Parts: sequence; C-alpha cells; structure tokens
Amino acid sequence: MSRSELSQFSYGVLALIGRNGAGPHDLVQYARRGRVYERSADSQYYAEPKRLAALGYLKAEKQPGKTRERTHYTLTKKGLQALRDWMNEPCSFTGIDSDAILRMLAADLVGERRVRKSLLPLREEIDDLNGRLDEAERAAASYPHREKYLLLNHSLARAILRAYSRWLDEVERKLEPRKAESSKRALPGRSGAARRKTSRRSR
Repeated sequence: MSRSELSQFSYGVLALIGRNGAGPHDLVQYARRGRVYERSADSQYYAEPKRLAALGYLKAEKQPGKTRERTHYTLTKKGLQALRDWMNEPCSFTGIDSDAILRMLAADLVGERRVRKSLLPLREEIDDLNGRLDEAERAAASYPHREKYLLLNHSLARAILRAYSRWLDEVERKLEPRKAESSKRALPGRSGAARRKTSRRSR
C-alpha cells in the first residue's frame, strides 16, 4: 500500500463505509447530515469509493434499487488494514481552516465595518448546523455499533459551534461602530464654533 494513495478524505470514506457497507447515495446522506464536519461536493462521494475499489480497498457489488441497480461498497481486508495502519500514526492538529479567520485578517485593509457585516450572518449558519447535529444525534441510535463514537464526535462539533458563537459576540462588540465616541469627538468642534460666534457678537 502506498501512503500517498490515501488522503484524509479517503480514510473518511473508508470509515463511513464501515462494517455494514454503504453506497454513494448513503455517503451523500451521511455527509449532508454531518455538514459541520465535511463540505465536499456530492460528486466526490461517488468518485472516491470507485477509486478506492479500483485500488483494492473496497469491494463493489451491484444491488437492486427502487428504479435501477445501485453500487454497494464493503471494506476489503486491505481497506481495514489501511485504517489500522492509519491509527498507528499519531493524530495531528490539522489547523483551523476558516473563511472567518481570513476575513478578519483583512480588516485593516477593507475596514472593520465591512468585516463585521460579512461575519455576523454566520450565526444563521451555526443555527442550521446545530439543527443538523440534533438530527444526527437522533440518528446515532440507528448505528448501535458506533453510537458512542458518533456522539463523541457530535460533542466536539457542538463545542466548536459554541466557540464560534462566543467569538461572533466578541466580534460584534469590538468591531461595533463607535457612535458614542464619534459624538464625543464632534462636541468640542461645535462648542468651539459656538464660542467663536459668541465672541463675534460681543465685538
């Protein structure tokens, strides 16, 4: 087995196929329910299992579907061994790949107001993702052999979403337009003009 044959996405597909197997349609449904974890295009869940089967990590079988035959994939010994070998490698922190971080980095170039306006709509998406996690937690009971592991992953996802929500609260406070300070700065100017007008009248 060549380590370069398998990406992180490849291992994810092997794990999702699991002990009972799955078809591309199933993988897409898993991904949509767990969108907080992975945002790959649906087409990748059709292409990657096919590639892994060609490499011997999966076995592909045709099964009857509602309207036509569907491809069902199961792990081969090679696929299971690949997952075991992967676990022998220490897990590394893959970083926080976030559009929000890049936008904040550009704040001094584009202005705080624009950054703030672009970031705050994230709250709606976080609400949507929390709803999807609700659904995923309910569905976890359908997989008793991995329910505990699914719920542990969902717990981490919840914590990340809570961290984002707290961060957005901080963004809203710290990048909020400083109307009060602007008003205070404007007051001395108006007072000075009034003094000059009064001075001219006294002359």
